[in-house]
Amino acid sequence: MNNFLEDQDPQVSAIINSELARQRQTLELIASENFASPAVLAASGSVFTNKYAEGYTDHRYYGGCEFADQIETLAITRARKIFRAEHVNVQPHSGSQANMAAYFALMKPGECLLGMSLAHGGHLTHGAAASFSGRLFNVQAYGVRPDTELIDYDDLMEKAERLKPKVIVAGASAYPRQFDFAKFREAADLAEAALVVDMAHFAGLVAAGLHPSPMELADIVTSTTHKTLRGPRGGLILCKSGLARAVDAQIFPGLQGGPLVHQIAAKAVAFGEALTADFMDYQQQVIQNAARLANNLTEAGFRLVSGGTSNHLLLVDLRSKNLTGAQAETALERAGITTNKNAIPFDPQPPTITSGLRLGTPAVTTRGLVESDMDLVAELIVETLRQPDDDLLSRKIRRKVETICQDHPLYPEL
Repeated sequence: MNNFLEDQDPQVSAIINSELARQRQTLELIASENFASPAVLAASGSVFTNKYAEGYTDHRYYGGCEFADQIETLAITRARKIFRAEHVNVQPHSGSQANMAAYFALMKPGECLLGMSLAHGGHLTHGAAASFSGRLFNVQAYGVRPDTELIDYDDLMEKAERLKPKVIVAGASAYPRQFDFAKFREAADLAEAALVVDMAHFAGLVAAGLHPSPMELADIVTSTTHKTLRGPRGGLILCKSGLARAVDAQIFPGLQGGPLVHQIAAKAVAFGEALTADFMDYQQQVIQNAARLANNLTEAGFRLVSGGTSNHLLLVDLRSKNLTGAQAETALERAGITTNKNAIPFDPQPPTITSGLRLGTPAVTTRGLVESDMDLVAELIVETLRQPDDDLLSRKIRRKVETICQDHPLYPEL
């Protein structure tokens, strides 16, 4: 297939090859990124990209959907088995659209949405002013305690009872701990609200039984299919059967036209992978690698938000190192380590600068790195951040990074 592209459009082919080289030669520590398998990539680039399939299985608005129906049914069946869900919709193009559909199925514009503050680790779609969620709904926020940097469940309960939100959303983009879904359910019941859980970041951990499942307690659960789930970029909705029609109607025709059948095929492959013993072992290694990285950075004198991690990510407070998140991200990228700047709770810096750095282990674990490798990765991070402007040191560390990458090759099949 690459030969066809190179012959047809060498410019695009060269850019794709450059991106492949970047991925192969750098260490990916962005918590929300991962490497899909060659099988997932093949399905994503399949001839299903040619097919329009508006509607749902057996109720399409186009002919020729026999095999589109089969692949969507397979994806749904596998997702239901993984998460023990009553109803699954695999059509959302993204996690943001999945969240939008969940909110629209449960509430009307102008009604109250109680979500985790973006400044404390929440996601844009949980009520940030710049997001559709902040623009369409009356948003109120809960956050973390200043002393522990853990979710302030007392504050959540008080706001639920006083504000009577229509929907409470649990989930985050930069929270290094597990969620107590029973407390979120209690808050929702106090408010007579619906509970939406956005498990985009930790869905793979839920699939492996390494993070509490929200399925029994939430009304609707949303997710992406990449991140820890290690599939193609896309969205997913799971819900009780009583909400199935409302959720499906919001996805189509409410928010989308034709689903991306090639991405649904890739989701089916990823869900099949998630049902294997190897996937369970992988998720366990993700957590072990994150814990090892956290311990090493703590021993090197870096403060971690909440004191560590109990999932796949950690948030580093750089203030004591006289560094901003933006400076750290830039320095590490020069050294071949890809990360992202991130706000920490009660951050004095603006979102474009930040005082924190978010690190995650899903992608490097996919490469095959284990705890002993994380010792070296932590050492390289610490060395880089001690002298962030030293170009000679950056080049030296980059060579070490490339050696790690050669020892743990990515996509040798491509």
